[in-house]
Amino acid sequence: MSEHGVHVHAAHDHALEHAAEHGDGLARQIAVFTAVLAAMGAMVGFLGGEAQKEALIFKNDAVLYKAHASDQWSFYQAKSTKQHIMSMAAQLAPEDKRAGFQKEADRYEGEKKDIKSKAEEFDRKSVEAEAESQRALQPHTRLELAMSIIQISIALASVTVLTRQRWLLVAALSGAAAALGLIGYAYAG
Repeated sequence: MSEHGVHVHAAHDHALEHAAEHGDGLARQIAVFTAVLAAMGAMVGFLGGEAQKEALIFKNDAVLYKAHASDQWSFYQAKSTKQHIMSMAAQLAPEDKRAGFQKEADRYEGEKKDIKSKAEEFDRKSVEAEAESQRALQPHTRLELAMSIIQISIALASVTVLTRQRWLLVAALSGAAAALGLIGYAYAG
């Protein structure tokens, strides 16, 4: 402003005032687009976290079942050792004491069957839980890829505002569409 109250606008001042009053259509569209992408990214992040959490729960179950199976197999081995000791004792004992040792050996043989059945059941449950863990984790990789594409799309949209190169917006829109496809594919496959 001069000392006489006259204000002279430079060309860029006029453009800035015009943009402030009327808004830049492209910038507004991209602002809305990036807000949608950010919300989409937040949801993808949540879904990916949920997939990981579910997979970890199944993985934990698999490890727990494997530990129970290992305990049962150790118990089975202990019973087997006792059975062999009783069988040897029955063979080496005097005739009048053999029946008692053989009875103990037979008891251990019966107990081993139950223990083996439990160990095999825990092994089966461990394998099933491991398979469920893998199934639950499958969407995570696709969701991570979708999240990366969303982030790239946001970057492309931001560069579009700065450079006014609309083809970058087309690339960002294509990326968003690809990300949506990956999100759908994450749960379809």
